[in-house]
Amino acid sequence: MTVVYEDNHIIIVNKTASEIVQADKTGDVPLVETVKQYLKEKYQKPGNVFLGVVHRLDRPVSGLVMFAKTSKALTRLNEMFRNGAVKKTYWAIVKDLPPEPEAELVNYLVRNEKQNKSYAYDREKPGSKRAVLHYKLIGHSENYHLLEIDLKTGRHHQIRCQLAKMGCPIKGDLKYGSPRSNPDGSICLHARRVRFVHPVSKEEVEVVAPLPDGNLWQEVDFSE
Repeated sequence: MTVVYEDNHIIIVNKTASEIVQADKTGDVPLVETVKQYLKEKYQKPGNVFLGVVHRLDRPVSGLVMFAKTSKALTRLNEMFRNGAVKKTYWAIVKDLPPEPEAELVNYLVRNEKQNKSYAYDREKPGSKRAVLHYKLIGHSENYHLLEIDLKTGRHHQIRCQLAKMGCPIKGDLKYGSPRSNPDGSICLHARRVRFVHPVSKEEVEVVAPLPDGNLWQEVDFSE
């Protein structure tokens, strides 16, 4: 965990692919507790530290995770995430070239709780939720392609599911059709940038996450 932005109300950290945001059945220490400990030590706070979770990233995904340090910020950020006022940009490495260099994908996602997996359809289905993202091809390496993704809705496994539906599963994502896993258990999906109007100061904030360690991310050529 690396802190990339912090003020009185908000803290944004760069999550590694192995970290979980909130506690789950694995019993591993979640990111929310790591950040609380960081704040407790940094500000020498006695007792419990307030920290609100406003969104999540899947465990194998790296990149920016935002937390609220005050209840005022938590309430406002929750509303901002609900109404799409927080703009999230992701980078994904895929093996297969997408059919178009840039396009908007609209699908209807049905979540299977037992499998912890979503399925994408072209038309509405019972229980489905509309999922929209915009992707753009921004780079390549010898064997892979880099997509920049603007997320318009926030559905379960949305990017993973929609890219797989398009025929471009994310590298390392066995659940959604990648032929091989990554050695560290990650998938090549990175929450790269977040932009929003600060809920308290009303100033514009833009934060960019450093790229994950690993040769593949460093090999990408942005000369396209």
